[in-house]
Amino acid sequence: MPQALLVLLLCQLAGEAIARLIPAPLPGPVFGMLLMLGLFAASRRFVDFMRPLAEGILANLSLLFVPAGVGVVGHIATLGTQAATLIVAVVISTMLAIAAGAAVFVAVARMTGATDD
Repeated sequence: MPQALLVLLLCQLAGEAIARLIPAPLPGPVFGMLLMLGLFAASRRFVDFMRPLAEGILANLSLLFVPAGVGVVGHIATLGTQAATLIVAVVISTMLAIAAGAAVFVAVARMTGATDD
């Protein structure tokens, strides 16, 4: 598993390098993720090699949310004064995300020729 973690970090490093070399509006980790997606598509062995790391990360994903929770508790007074603004922002962004997901779904359904049964 340490080798798989090294590969993951190298993909992120390569993505950061690509982001700095070309003037694109995408962050380095996105380029790294696209690189890793290409590796997944190219090799079934690579998928099997990375699977234990992915399962380990997913099994402990809740630990990654602890720092965010601590930050929220640490700034609860600030959040209280901005509650209305935050609620509006969360509701609007949720509605926009749902609408974008639906639009993508409809576009893909049209491109693939899917029909309602």
